[in-house]
Amino acid sequence: MNINSAIIKGAKILKNNLINNAFLDSEVLMAKVINKSREYILLNLNKTLSTKDQNLFEELIKKRSSREPIAYLINKKFFWDYEFYVNKHTLIPRPDTELIVDNVLKLTKQKNNCSILDIGIGSGCILLTILNKKKNFYGTGIDISNKCINISKKNAINLNVHSRLRLFKTNVDKFKLGKYDLIVSNPPYIEKCKLKYLEKDVVSFEPKFALDGGLDGLSEIRKVIKKSSELIKKRGTLILEIGFNQRNNVINLLKKEGFYINSIQKDFANIDRCIICTKI
Repeated sequence: MNINSAIIKGAKILKNNLINNAFLDSEVLMAKVINKSREYILLNLNKTLSTKDQNLFEELIKKRSSREPIAYLINKKFFWDYEFYVNKHTLIPRPDTELIVDNVLKLTKQKNNCSILDIGIGSGCILLTILNKKKNFYGTGIDISNKCINISKKNAINLNVHSRLRLFKTNVDKFKLGKYDLIVSNPPYIEKCKLKYLEKDVVSFEPKFALDGGLDGLSEIRKVIKKSSELIKKRGTLILEIGFNQRNNVINLLKKEGFYINSIQKDFANIDRCIICTKI
């Protein structure tokens, strides 16, 4: 079987299983299997696949048909301008989370140095992107998952920012090291009872600890705000990603811990997505 026939067959299977962008996903999985770019594929559609590659491709199509995210199957996801290694142990970076990076870069446009803490670093997409854009900034990342720490370390090396990064496996409640100019966080904020209503791609494959925000969706946000109030410098900035219906509750939590609300930023769907505030 040649590349073109395999891609068409794979796309048909995906489409029959109601996978959006079935043809694109089939092409991307083929590129993974033969370790070539999609451009190469388009120029070599008649090239014959080895039996080994054909079997691997069919296995990946089967996994994608069961809704396993394409990012986990190819072990990468683009965020901002960069490619990040991801696997099933870390949340897949979302375009909406780029709002945090965008606002950090705007706020620090005139700054030559800055110490940043990322609470719940995951794949490292937020902090490592900032460090790559701002060459004199230093970052600290914490996470409860050792596997996330290792993934962040791998991505930091790939982006050549590892010399300006410290990583710690710790619960946010127990972390006490340093004072920071800027703290960023994309904590779990889905209400426990609503997890089952998420798309199968998410609820069946992405790590629950990165999604589950407790009974009211605010349990981890409370911890982040409390600890940030202790670790942030006076006049320091906290940028926090939130759920679509959490704006008022989070504002109240922030005010109780001595934060002034600078602005609420909306995502691409015009939904409240992150809060920018200053410690006063």
